[in-house]
Amino acid sequence: MRPIIALADCNNFYVSCERVFDPRLEGKPVIVLSNNDGCVVARSNEVKALGVPLGKPIFECQDLVDKHHILLFSSNYTLYADMSQRVMSILDEYTPEMERYSIDEAFLSLSGMSIDRTEYSREIRETVKRSTGIPVTIGIGPSKTLAKVANKIAKRTSSLRGVFDITDHPKIEDYLAQIEVGDIWGVGYRYSEMLQENGIKTALDFTRADDIWVQKRMTIRGLMTLKELRGEPCIPFEDAPPPKKGIISSKGFGIETERKDDLKEALADYTAQAAFKLRRQKSLCSVIQVFIQTSMFKAQGKYAGGISVRLPVPTSDTGVLTQAAYQGLERVYRSGYAYRKAGVMLTEIIPESAFQPDLFGTTLSSEKKINLLHAMDALNTRFGRKTAQMVAAGTLKLWGMRRSKLTPRYTTAWEDLPVAKAC
Repeated sequence: MRPIIALADCNNFYVSCERVFDPRLEGKPVIVLSNNDGCVVARSNEVKALGVPLGKPIFECQDLVDKHHILLFSSNYTLYADMSQRVMSILDEYTPEMERYSIDEAFLSLSGMSIDRTEYSREIRETVKRSTGIPVTIGIGPSKTLAKVANKIAKRTSSLRGVFDITDHPKIEDYLAQIEVGDIWGVGYRYSEMLQENGIKTALDFTRADDIWVQKRMTIRGLMTLKELRGEPCIPFEDAPPPKKGIISSKGFGIETERKDDLKEALADYTAQAAFKLRRQKSLCSVIQVFIQTSMFKAQGKYAGGISVRLPVPTSDTGVLTQAAYQGLERVYRSGYAYRKAGVMLTEIIPESAFQPDLFGTTLSSEKKINLLHAMDALNTRFGRKTAQMVAAGTLKLWGMRRSKLTPRYTTAWEDLPVAKAC
């Protein structure tokens, strides 16, 4: 049976989430900012038309913001995660197999389904839009990479009404010629430069490249991308993402701080987030890396310190990992510096099932403690992150991210529920 794959991609997802709860934003230029309101992480089509790139520091865009009355919003991660879950649950109803690729993208298997794929996909779009308010574009192809190409074409061509099926299309070469080689899924910046230097400018050029040359210059992953563009599926579906080999949790502070207590609170908070991800993938770690740093843009007073702390036995216990993070902080902290960022990284990760206690059954946590942590995880999953948290992470969090343009958590907090008023 020939595989048929659809890629459903939410349009300008962060911006669309904001527009769902404030329809006055429709048609207006909108930017969503990164942590500490620093850089552009999402743009409406109106902002894209002005040439504002992703990742650009917002202070460098101030003239454009003022001239075109661009509306700025802080990243509302709680809202975006909940809206993503709502979209994904709808998509899951339309396919026997789905892979969540990112917060706003999912691959759907349409293989073996006796349907008009284009009309079926339009029905999916309409259902998602009607149920969540989020606009979705769908690209269809015989491989994941071609589904990505089809999705790009659907976004560029309004007459396609948000859906394009490139499978066996008579003008497939014409469409591949429209895709720059750097826009191919799996071709990064360095490979893009290398390919262009060798005369390969478009996806069509790439399909005509020599297999042996591509594998030599781009490894087996590059060869898989090449074959996928030719319509030969090489990248399988993943029911669940593979366990991470390293879990990092790090953010910049909203303000600089010299206080060690602030750093301890931040590390406790970040460690709890990392430990939650560790337990969610049913894993344990043996090493926690701790790092702190000042702003690297200062002319003077710069410092960055990091250290790895090895645990006696692998664990996913937030309390144990937090104590290890504190040990690392004591060794890298230097007084007299104004710190702007801290973080932790969990490494040497193994599956829970692979852990073998020593002869005496040594562990760092009791069964009761682990059950408590799982109960906290369940509460936070259902009612929102930090519904239940360790007191060591603090309550005021004066060092926390600067999010001065944050909208309410419309879907996850009772106090933020939108209120309908009679006209």
